Amino acid sequence: MSETEVVDQPPSKSRLRVGYGLVRDLLKFHPRIFAIAVAGASVYAVCTVASSFGVSYLVDHVILPRFETGKIDFRVYLIGAAIVIGIGLLRAFGVVIRRSFAGISNWRTVESISMLLVQHIMTQPMFWHKKKMTGDLVARVGVDSDAAAEVLGPLPFSTSVVLLVFLTGGWLVIVDVPLGLVAISVIPILLLLNVGYQRRIDKHYDSAQHELGALSSAVHESFDGVMVVKAFGAEERETRRLSVISTRLKDARIRAVSARSTFEAMLDGIPSLVNILLLVVGAMRVESDSMSVGELTSFIYLFTLLIFPLRIIGYVLSSVPHSASGYKRVREILDEPLVRDPQMMVRESSVEFGVCLQHVTFGFGDGLPNVLSDISLEIAAGKTIVVVGATGSGKSTLLSVMSGLLQPDSGNVFIAERSASIVFQEPFLFSGTIRHNIDMGRSMADNVVQNALYLAAADEFVSALDDGVNTVIGERGISLSGGQRQRISLARAIAQQSSVLLLDDTTSSLDTVTEALVIDRLHHSEKVVTTIIVASRPSTIALADEVVFIEQGRLSDQGVHSSLLARNENYRLLMQSFEHDREQGGV
Repeated sequence: MSETEVVDQPPSKSRLRVGYGLVRDLLKFHPRIFAIAVAGASVYAVCTVASSFGVSYLVDHVILPRFETGKIDFRVYLIGAAIVIGIGLLRAFGVVIRRSFAGISNWRTVESISMLLVQHIMTQPMFWHKKKMTGDLVARVGVDSDAAAEVLGPLPFSTSVVLLVFLTGGWLVIVDVPLGLVAISVIPILLLLNVGYQRRIDKHYDSAQHELGALSSAVHESFDGVMVVKAFGAEERETRRLSVISTRLKDARIRAVSARSTFEAMLDGIPSLVNILLLVVGAMRVESDSMSVGELTSFIYLFTLLIFPLRIIGYVLSSVPHSASGYKRVREILDEPLVRDPQMMVRESSVEFGVCLQHVTFGFGDGLPNVLSDISLEIAAGKTIVVVGATGSGKSTLLSVMSGLLQPDSGNVFIAERSASIVFQEPFLFSGTIRHNIDMGRSMADNVVQNALYLAAADEFVSALDDGVNTVIGERGISLSGGQRQRISLARAIAQQSSVLLLDDTTSSLDTVTEALVIDRLHHSEKVVTTIIVASRPSTIALADEVVFIEQGRLSDQGVHSSLLARNENYRLLMQSFEHDREQGGV
């Protein structure tokens, strides 16, 4: 059901349709488990009504005769005890089945929704992920999936409440018509109270769930970009931003809790007042011999047992807005169509190539200038290419387009064997072992891991560690130096055995000797790998087979380093500025 359909319907009808659609979709995941929970709840409902027979029997045939005669008929006592204990045990069995399988249904549904989300997210191409906030996706897989299935917890019990209401209402009227009518009058009052509460609470849960997703996204964004935050001295601004979001979340939840507390106070108060009325009227009925003490006792007992299940309906109705909000955010991701990856294309060519770009143009939004403009480029397989340009010329964006992290606005991108791995200047490492950071849990063969470490010139320092590749490196690789982290990150990309390796200033933390060693090993590796490097270090540029010179998002020139120095003045001036920066930096 689309959002427009909901908006076009009257509020009460739209809520009914939303609730029905939500439950229908959730029950498709594990219907058998839910059915067992409902069966257990039904056993509980029947036994709850039946237990009043046992109470009435004990009061009229055991307790009252004991006060009147001072004696107890042991046979009658055993029959009464057997009735009460038997019904109690069966009722307890129903409770255990209902609670156990309701919980299993809830947990497995959360797991199924989460797995659907993860599979859908993983199927989307990389440029789709580039447009999404990682924190928001994590929130949808986590807190939103939990919220979506929340309604399944009390739902089995609430379905049996319908049966319980009919059985109890009928029995109360059969026992005593006037008193029964007073008792069942509270049922529509509580149902109307529940419906009114749901209408009031909807907007608060929608707002709270939205703010929770926004906070999760903002926290993840701030954590992931901590280096940028520090570099620009934006700690206070980020603190204020998170404070504003968390305050909005707090206010939304306070409003929801305030509405719920009022609702629950009325749920407690109204039945208590009716109970007092039943005692007064019931005492009058006993005094007039219209009913027995046992019947009145079972009547009050049954009415008391009925009130709590009626409250469960309130819990279900109060859970529906929360679950609907979470499920709505889940569906927003699941309903997004799978986007075709522009790199999944086959190109007929008589020349073996590594990367081919045809009239590629890219910009970050309408009204903004293009970052890349009409770039056409073909790089032969196995070559080592360096992309050079001034700051802001589009070098990193070019590599992101080649890798598929960004989708070009126009033009085509072709990658040999349709596989490319990109390594950024600031590597991200996990807190596990070096092996885990390289094979990413894929249980790669030892020779694959060792070869990746060798090509990344990381084999020597890794073998010198006490536990070798099994060394735990800490969060973000804190126990390693900057150059070591870069080489582990590079080894991870190499281990994927992609045909194209994209290095976005990846070797900037390495000394010139190690950098030359890495490039030489990559160039002479057994697998033909096309290596494209964004670099500003003259020593790196000189090692390349060819240089691609980018100016203001356009391909300005392409050729051997020495040739570009001779024929292109802008390139020559850029190299001189690079040399000057290195000298000023003491490199």
